[in-house]
Amino acid sequence: MVGEAINIVGTGPVTTTLPAVDEFIARIRGTVIRPGDPGYDEARTVRNGLINRHPAIIVRCSGTADVVDAVNYARDHALPLSIRGGAHNVAGKAVNDDGMVIDLSGMRAVSVDPVARIGRAQGGATWGDVDRETQLYGLATAGGVVSTTGVGGLTLHGGLGHIRRKHGLSIDNLLSVEIVTADGEVRRASSTENPDLFWAIRGAGPNFGVVTAFEFRLHPIGPEVYLVAPAYPLAEGASIFRSWRDLMATMPDEVSSIFLLWSVPDAEPFPPELRRQPVVIPAAVATLPVEDGEQLLRPIRSLGTPLIDLSGPEHYTHLQAAFDPFFPVGRFYYWKSTYLDDLSDDAVDVIVEQATIRPSFMSGITFWQLGGAIGRVADDATAFGRRSAPYLLTAEATWDDPARNEENITWSRDTLSAVKRFSKGGLYLNFAGFGEEKEAQLRDAYGPNYDRLVRIKTTYDPGNLFRMNLNIPPAT
Repeated sequence: MVGEAINIVGTGPVTTTLPAVDEFIARIRGTVIRPGDPGYDEARTVRNGLINRHPAIIVRCSGTADVVDAVNYARDHALPLSIRGGAHNVAGKAVNDDGMVIDLSGMRAVSVDPVARIGRAQGGATWGDVDRETQLYGLATAGGVVSTTGVGGLTLHGGLGHIRRKHGLSIDNLLSVEIVTADGEVRRASSTENPDLFWAIRGAGPNFGVVTAFEFRLHPIGPEVYLVAPAYPLAEGASIFRSWRDLMATMPDEVSSIFLLWSVPDAEPFPPELRRQPVVIPAAVATLPVEDGEQLLRPIRSLGTPLIDLSGPEHYTHLQAAFDPFFPVGRFYYWKSTYLDDLSDDAVDVIVEQATIRPSFMSGITFWQLGGAIGRVADDATAFGRRSAPYLLTAEATWDDPARNEENITWSRDTLSAVKRFSKGGLYLNFAGFGEEKEAQLRDAYGPNYDRLVRIKTTYDPGNLFRMNLNIPPAT
C-alpha cells in the first residue's frame, strides 16, 4: 500500500497536445507557463518533495476573468484541472500530470473594512498576507498556524488555528465567497445567495469551483498575545501529557492549546546541545490581555523542569509565522489525522509510545484541543463534520531521505491504527495523507453530510471537472 501511494506523485514528462492553445493564451492577462518555458519547474513545484508532476499548462491568473477563461478551456478540452493557491497541500493536489493548473499566486490582494470588521482576500492570498493587513487595525480572523499557507487551501476544508476555541474554524468566520463554477459562471455564495453552495464550500470547497475571493469576519486580536511553550523531555511525556489534559479541562475558550510530541529543531536559535532531542511541548495561546494570559497559563510552565522555555508575549504576526522555518519546500511530508474522543491514561501511553518510535526527528504528533466555539456549531450547519470531537490527533511524518519513504509513511499510518480504539471516527481533511482511501475516507470525514454533498456536486459540477482534490463524485 505504501508503494501504491508513492506512485501517485507523478508520471513523467508531458505528452498532451493542447488544441487551440494560442487563441486561449492570447486572451489571458496573466502569465502562461508551459514545459520548456523559463520558470516551468519552479511553477510546478509544491511544498511536498514527494510530488513531482508535469502539467501541460500553468495559467498564473491576474484576475477572475482569467480564471473564467481557464475553467472554460479546461472543461471544453477535457483537461485534468488543479487549483494552486499556497501549494501547501500535503497530498499535492495543486498540480497534475498532462493537464492545466490554475495558479492563483498572482491574486493576493487583501482589503480591510475596520469599522465593519470585515476582511476580503483574493484566492491566492496566504495567511501572512491576511494577518499583515488586518493587524494594522488590531484585527484578525481564524486562520492557520503557518503564515505561508494559502487562505483557500486551509479554509475550504475547515481551517484550524491558534484562536479556534474562541472564534471557531476559518469557515465559521467566512461571510461569503466569489467562486467560478464548472460552467464558467462567476457566483457569489453566502448565507443568502446560493446558500446550498455556501454550505458545501464550508468543508468541501475544492469540489465546487475556483474561489477567487473570500470575505471574513474579523475580531480584535493583538498586536500582542501571550504564548506559553515550554519543552519537556519526551521521557517525561506521559506524566506531562496527563497534567496538560487535566489542566486544559479547566481553561476558558480564550485559550487554545496544542500538545506537540516532537524534537527540538536542528536550527537556530535553539541551543546546539538540545537540537534533535525528543520533547513534548504543551503550547497554548491566550486571546486575552497579555498580563491575564501570562497568569492564566503560568501552570503549564511548571508541569516539570523544561529543557527550554519559549513562553512570553508574542506579536500576533510573529506567532502566526513561528512554524514557517520547519516546513520548507522540498522536504517530504505525509500527514494523517483522526479525531480522538477518549484521552484516557491508556490513550496517553499509546500516543507517547508512537512518538518514541518516530523514524525521523522531524516528524511529530500534534494533539489539538478542540471544543469551544468549534463545538457550538451543529454538525449539519456546514459540510465540515465531527464538530463535537474534543481532540484531533495528527501524525505528521516529515523527512528528507527518499530511501526512507516507506518507513516514514508506515509510521504515520501505524500511529492512526494504534489510536483507532480511542476514536469514534472522522478526520480533518487538511491532514488526509494522499487521500488514498477515497470515498471511504470522505464518508468517514463528512458523516451524514456526504450524501447532501453528492447532490450539490451533481448540481454544480455534473461532469466532475473539479476532481483533482479529495473528490466527491457527482451522482451521474
